[in-house]
Amino acid sequence: MKVTKISDVKPEDKSAETLFTGGNVTMQFLTGTGIPDKMKEPEPLSALVVNFSPGARTKFHTHTNPQILYVLEGNGIVATEKEEIKVTPGTLILIPPGENHWHGATEDSAFSHISITTPGKTIW
Repeated sequence: MKVTKISDVKPEDKSAETLFTGGNVTMQFLTGTGIPDKMKEPEPLSALVVNFSPGARTKFHTHTNPQILYVLEGNGIVATEKEEIKVTPGTLILIPPGENHWHGATEDSAFSHISITTPGKTIW
């Protein structure tokens, strides 16, 4: 068993990565390091906290496996090519494989969610 307290995990600045737009983004890797080790089997489950500054979000992307988002703090948006849904703390979102989507903060609020996925590819 592994027990992790979110407040004990140092946020890593990911703002410069091309998959984000609109502001600062940090990640806290609750399982693994976020960087696959080519010599090891991937962890069966990836869990990380993504923290968005107001207006920051991901770009459109898809996953080969399902993704679960659980909103921790702030006001956010989860969007597909057809709709945008505002989400608040306590909301759970299930994104099926292959669904083109983005998620991030509203313009007036920071936003944090936990992302849970199984090994697979993300296509940006």
